[in-house]
Amino acid sequence: MNTQLSFDLPARAALGRDDFFISPSNRIAVSMIDNWTDWSSRKLLLTGPEGAGKTHLTHVWARQSGATIIDATELQDDAVPKLSSGPVAVENVHTIAGLDAQQTALFYLHNLCLETGQSILFTGRGEPQHWLLTLPDLESRLRGAPLVQLNPPDDALLKAVLIKLFGDRQLSPSPELITYVVRRIDRSFDAAQKLVVALDTLSLAEKRPLSRRLAARLLEPSQENLL
Repeated sequence: MNTQLSFDLPARAALGRDDFFISPSNRIAVSMIDNWTDWSSRKLLLTGPEGAGKTHLTHVWARQSGATIIDATELQDDAVPKLSSGPVAVENVHTIAGLDAQQTALFYLHNLCLETGQSILFTGRGEPQHWLLTLPDLESRLRGAPLVQLNPPDDALLKAVLIKLFGDRQLSPSPELITYVVRRIDRSFDAAQKLVVALDTLSLAEKRPLSRRLAARLLEPSQENLL
């Protein structure tokens, strides 16, 4: 029986290269990050669903290249010259639809990076053509960037992600619990993240160890008494 107890400690995401599990669903994206010096026009657009690993890979790239990471919503014109002095990663580009100042700053940053020979990584959720950017010049530059997508996880990757998410919260689930969860949650990173948070919260609230029975309370409440 799993005797791991939960403690109310902050989750600390492990964002190193060795912490990123490679599977067929993300192998191409990882290869593009590892071989960043070969990017066409020194830029790359990395997309994927919520929790797919975009931020993790961004941090991996930043460590390899020495890049600065900034959220697209925080971009300002006056910060662009300093940002463009080295490689830069701009996260969550999809969130600046309708934000004229940030779109203008990103267009300026894109052009200055390329002029000074610096590499730039863009990340966002979903298909770039659905980001509803209103600055045509910026949209055209993004469309011209090589695109790589992180796909929904296969079983092996979903297991690895669950173990990592639990580990980020200082928890050690049993293999039986991981297998049980993988067979029942939606095939998405977002579902895995929400389940880990909910299960940790329930474990803390009831002062019970992580277990299959506890997970059933969340995933199959009607079947709990049959376990």
